[in-house]
Amino acid sequence: MNGAQAIIKSLQKEGVTHIFGYPGATIAPLYDKLPGTGIRHILVRHEQHAGHAAGGYARIAGRPGVCAVTSGPGATNLLTALATAYMDSVPIVAVTGQVDSSLLGRDVFQEADITGAAEPFTKYSYLVKNAQDLPRIVKEAFHIASTGRPGPVLIDVPVDVQLTETKFDFTGNVDIRGYKPTVKGHAGQIKRVLRTLEHAQCPLICVGGGIFAAKAQDMFAQFVETVNIPVVSTLMGIGALPTAHPLYMGQVGMHGKSTANDAISEADVLLLIGARVSDRAVLLPDKVRRKTKIIHIDIDPAEIGKNLDTFLPVVGDVKTVMEQILSYRPKRKGDEWVGFLTEKKNGKSPDHGGRADGVNPKAFVSKLSKALPDRFIYCADVGQNQLWSAGNIDIRAGGRFLTTGGMGTMGYAIAAAAGAKIASEVSDAAERFVIAVCGDGSFQMSMMELATLMQHGIDVKVVVMVNGKLGLVREIQTDVYGDRQVAVDLAGSPDPVVIARAYGIDGAAADTMEQAEAGIRELLSHKGPYLLAVRVGERESSL
Repeated sequence: MNGAQAIIKSLQKEGVTHIFGYPGATIAPLYDKLPGTGIRHILVRHEQHAGHAAGGYARIAGRPGVCAVTSGPGATNLLTALATAYMDSVPIVAVTGQVDSSLLGRDVFQEADITGAAEPFTKYSYLVKNAQDLPRIVKEAFHIASTGRPGPVLIDVPVDVQLTETKFDFTGNVDIRGYKPTVKGHAGQIKRVLRTLEHAQCPLICVGGGIFAAKAQDMFAQFVETVNIPVVSTLMGIGALPTAHPLYMGQVGMHGKSTANDAISEADVLLLIGARVSDRAVLLPDKVRRKTKIIHIDIDPAEIGKNLDTFLPVVGDVKTVMEQILSYRPKRKGDEWVGFLTEKKNGKSPDHGGRADGVNPKAFVSKLSKALPDRFIYCADVGQNQLWSAGNIDIRAGGRFLTTGGMGTMGYAIAAAAGAKIASEVSDAAERFVIAVCGDGSFQMSMMELATLMQHGIDVKVVVMVNGKLGLVREIQTDVYGDRQVAVDLAGSPDPVVIARAYGIDGAAADTMEQAEAGIRELLSHKGPYLLAVRVGERESSL
């Protein structure tokens, strides 16, 4: 077999059933050998979305998603998706074509140093020189992407290497010198965590996206209910507990709930589990570290203490560490602190009132999510739509909220939803309802992927919040720059419903809440992709 066949056979050995990609000349040998392999290729309409789709697939399947693109602009278009996956700890294996090995460094047609360009955004990258190495490299790539802190791995394969005849050998275990992620927490530190929690009067847990990376949602629910400690989440941690869970106090940070932020400021012990603690998650880190003992559990030692001084660091897989803590039978905390926060939470009334200039997006997200079937997958894009979604979504047990937190990449949701839908069909016994929610700005960065939904029969519903503005930037300009609005008017934008119909997708527009509720009913009952455009006032606030 040649190198291209060796790549495909290695992917088969790793259990790969789908590749998201966009072909070109330097990746053509790989594509030539795909038919008849049982691996289904999903043709996206832009290389960036191949990475987002692979990321959405990975987050639901719990294993690396795979994408493939050609060299030069195909590979550079993929960089944003790799950076998105890297910041959000999503495992991806990306295969890029490269020019002939003999031409490397000569600036020939469609040559780009993609391994060099991607270095800040990948866990590791390979420029393959020898076809004999391909099985080992693919095996290592999947291991690196999915172990420790998950993330993207890039394999750049010159076209001549893909065409070179080779012997296939997939035997042997992966043993990479210097790469030995710590899984189990240090026993002494675990005991110190227990003592600190036992002496705490107002302990609080802040959970991040690491819970999902560790496949630890069920263990997390068991853990918090055993210790009876209230929980707040980062944006990426939304859904770690059902939003109606009595111990869940909401999302923290710049765009979070006041109760959750108050809990952070009043806690005497803060237990961080799988969270990066970015600038948007903790509003006043200096104030927090002055009065609060920080316990940080994370598989990536580089994250511990990076943004908040840590009293007790615990390096390890969060699921394993929680199991270790529970094995010591920790004492259950009293209900006074939980009751205090619950009273504050229940005293806050959401802004779900009517609007004279369109639909209240906060009320709409609440109604939409309450109407969706259990275990739904909700993919939010970036901008005001993301914040309305995060602050008002109702997630039940098993549901997922997917968004891009670290990079904040507009145009993420539709492709990620497509990947998530395919993953749910492959890995779940029961079909899961998948919806993508965008603003009219982010929709125009990804609307070409409606063709992907139609071509491959991917049943994703799309909601577009239409306000004719780059809404979050407009809000910043209003609040910070004296309402001087510059380059945020989306005049000339197409009608999303007309665009959807041009792709063969049915849809409707809603200018009032009554029409929006009717649209939700149609969206739920419709077979196949469907688009609902919801008109929102230009001056609507994200909070």
